[in-house]
Order: sequence, then C-alpha cells, then structure tokens
Amino acid sequence: MKRFSCLFILASICWAQKIELVPVVSKSVSQTIDLPGEFLAFQSVELHARVRGYVEKMLVDRGSQVKQGQLLATITAPEMKAYIAEATSKVSVAESDRLQAMAQLESAKSTYERLKKASETAGAISGNELVQAQEQVEAAQAAVESKQQAKAAAEETVKAQKDMETYLQITAPFSGVITERLVHPGALVGPGPDPVMLVLEDISHLRLVVAVPEQNAASIVKGAKVDFHVPASPQRTYAGTVARIAHVLDEKTRAMAVELDVQNRDGLLAPGMYPSVKWPVHSLPGTLLVPKTAVVTTTERTFVIRDRQGKAEWVNVSKGISDGDLVQVSGAIAVGDRVVKRASDEIREGDEVRVSARPVS
Repeated sequence: MKRFSCLFILASICWAQKIELVPVVSKSVSQTIDLPGEFLAFQSVELHARVRGYVEKMLVDRGSQVKQGQLLATITAPEMKAYIAEATSKVSVAESDRLQAMAQLESAKSTYERLKKASETAGAISGNELVQAQEQVEAAQAAVESKQQAKAAAEETVKAQKDMETYLQITAPFSGVITERLVHPGALVGPGPDPVMLVLEDISHLRLVVAVPEQNAASIVKGAKVDFHVPASPQRTYAGTVARIAHVLDEKTRAMAVELDVQNRDGLLAPGMYPSVKWPVHSLPGTLLVPKTAVVTTTERTFVIRDRQGKAEWVNVSKGISDGDLVQVSGAIAVGDRVVKRASDEIREGDEVRVSARPVS
C-alpha cells in the first residue's frame, strides 16, 4: 500500500511538470466572415401612363438599353384634341369679352371727362351727374379686370391641356435597361389601377445589400472597401464601397442593413444575384486572447484553466473571433492571468500547478 501511494505521488509530479502556462494577452484582431448579400438596381421605376388612352406604339422591349429622355412609347387619346380645342375657344370668348369691357371703359371715361369739363360752368350739370359718371368709370374698370382674369384662367386651362398632351409620350426618366414590358399596342392604359407599361432599371451602378449581425455592427465603416464573389464567376473577386448604413437593427433577424455601391461596368452583375461577401470584422481595443488549445468545451460549459496561487481554477468563457493560433475570449479573466496552454477536463479544479509561465508566441 505504501509503495502504491509513492507511485501515485510520483505520477502526480510528472503530470504537473507537463503543464505549460501562458499569459492572457490583449490586442486588436481583424478577420473576415462570409455574409450573404443581395443585388438591387441602383434606380428602379415602374412606368405608368398619366392620361387614359390606348397604346399606339411600343418602341422598346425587354433588354433594351435606353438613355435619359428617350421616347419609349406613344399613347393616342382623340378626346385630348377636343379638350384643347374647347379650351382654346374659351380663350377667344374671354378675349372678346375683355375687348368689349375695354370699349365700355373708354366710353365711360369719355363721358366722365365731358361732364367734368362741363361742371366748370356753374349750373351746367348737377354734382350728382358727375359722381354717377365717375362710378360708371370705376365699374367699367372692374369689369375689364374681371375679363382679363377670366382670359388668363382660360389660357392656363389651354396650357394644362397641352401639358397633358405631352404625357401621351412615355420617356425614360434616367438611363438604364428595360427589364419588363407588360403592354402591347392597342392596350388601354391610364392612371390609377391600370397596368404597368414598362419597368426601367439602372444596372450600371448596383446596390449590394448586406445584413450585418448585431455582434459585428461595430465593424461597419462608411467608405470601406469590401470584397465579394458571385456564383456566376466564382474565381473572380469583386469589390464594393460601404455607402449607406441603416443605423437600426431588424427586429426579427437582429441584423443591420448596409448598402454597398458597386460599379457594374462590364454588365456581368445583375439585380437578384446573391453574392458571398467577405465582411471585415475588427475586435475592439482590450480584446483578450489565449491559445485555441487553452479553451475546453464540454457539453456543459466552455472554460479555461487558470493558475490560482498554484492551484487549477476553471473559469467559464465565451469564444469570439480567431487570430492564427489564438482565439478571443471573454469572461472573468484579465490580461496577465496565467492559463494552461493545453487544457483538458482531466485537469481537475484544485489540482496543483507547478510550472512557470511561458509567453505566447
């Protein structure tokens, strides 16, 4: 029995001599994680008719490259010409009324001037007649102003009708490509619930939307260059620039939407593609790191074994990003604490630790 006890003590000493301690260190860590993204057109618009009519011509189709201001389709609305003719006729009537009012004003002024001159001779006319003549001039002046306003209103109606006539021509609001054509000549179109005529998208410049997890949101830097790959060209590396940040987390996914600007000069990228984004992750100052072999993971806990006055102490930790042979940890540990470099749950809490620390390489 005594011989067995000696062997046990000797084995324990040998075990203790195999333990290598290393200090917990602090430094910044950078790495990339793969995040899914989605391409959207930089600009996209559904083109509707602003006036009711029938499609006369469709000058483009799906895939057509168009320039800003280019004519895309024409609509015919025969009643539009009738509206313009009616409005023009009202302008003529208003002008005729204005000229008549002007003539009446001149007549009233002439009468007033004649009576005013006659009033210089005592007893020639009564003062009441002169007052009435002046009131007639004022009434005629008011009538002229009213007719002028009526003419101006009629002219505005003509202008509005002619402006509406320009809407019979559908033009491109920006340069891009027609991605959908949904009507053909003869179709009835117009405002409201009527169908979309065309879909125009600007794909020379794309938006790459990435949902960045909450734990990595601090790594978002506006203006940063970010690499990505697309399934269509897996060997090629593309890059985008962080341009817009949502600054709010999605309640369901706990992620923040970030938009990257991507130039699509060769046209190989397209809205709807799902690229794999190499998102950069940077740790905050004061990040604690230990060798990967120092972290023990069991079904119940994840921990490191710290030297506590010569005794082994299990300290629960959470693992973060990696940096070579080191891994980020967080828990009740501090810089300079000495932990077992090659830890396992065979080293029980309270076991004796006798070996000096060695620095992390």
